[in-house]
Amino acid sequence: MDKIGLLEEILKKLNISIDEDQKQKFSDYYSLLLEKNKVMNLTRITDEEEFIIKHLADSLVISKVIEMENIDSLIDVGTGAGFPGIPIKIIYPNIKVTLLDSLDKRVGFLKEVIDKLGLKDIEAVHGRAEDFGQNDNYREKYDLCVSRAVADLSVLSEYCIPFIKEQGLFVSYKAEGSEDEIYAARNAIETLGSGLEGVCTEQIPDTDINRQFAIIRKITKTDSKYPRKAGKPSKKPLK
Repeated sequence: MDKIGLLEEILKKLNISIDEDQKQKFSDYYSLLLEKNKVMNLTRITDEEEFIIKHLADSLVISKVIEMENIDSLIDVGTGAGFPGIPIKIIYPNIKVTLLDSLDKRVGFLKEVIDKLGLKDIEAVHGRAEDFGQNDNYREKYDLCVSRAVADLSVLSEYCIPFIKEQGLFVSYKAEGSEDEIYAARNAIETLGSGLEGVCTEQIPDTDINRQFAIIRKITKTDSKYPRKAGKPSKKPLK
């Protein structure tokens, strides 16, 4: 990756240091994604600088709002090509990570990345959040759930909150200006045993790109009827 220095400079401004092994992992990740993107649609962002800013740096700007060193376990719901879960894993190797996606081909790619990069304590699993959220091996097992998936926060909350432990966090990556959507989801969030702890907007250093985060704290166990069966949360979001 020719522009790895750009990533290093951006991460320095996020108070993240990066060693040679991590640089190589990011470079290899980019190469693998470019190659696989020729045969399946993983991302429209293939320009190297755009990839660094809009995928890698964007994934890691969460470090401005969450003390990632205090996180032991994380699940990335609707991870797609592995964002933000894989960049987080590369920078914070001690976090145990689960990548969940509903498309088997994408999960196959993620497993290849995990293998080629030699990442440990990380799994890629194929399935729907509605099903895994009712699975005792995954339900209420994580300190942190993250998602960059494009869905209304009321729907995402039902997908994601069941995965987190009491006092754990769900952090949703949102576009700037999502306040109305976020605040409209507060009743759904409370129904799922959680509360909206804050809405933070953070700029990716050296860019004019802002990322908004909805930070949700799990207060009590989620009622066992949630998440509802596959398709229900999106067709009939909680109000």
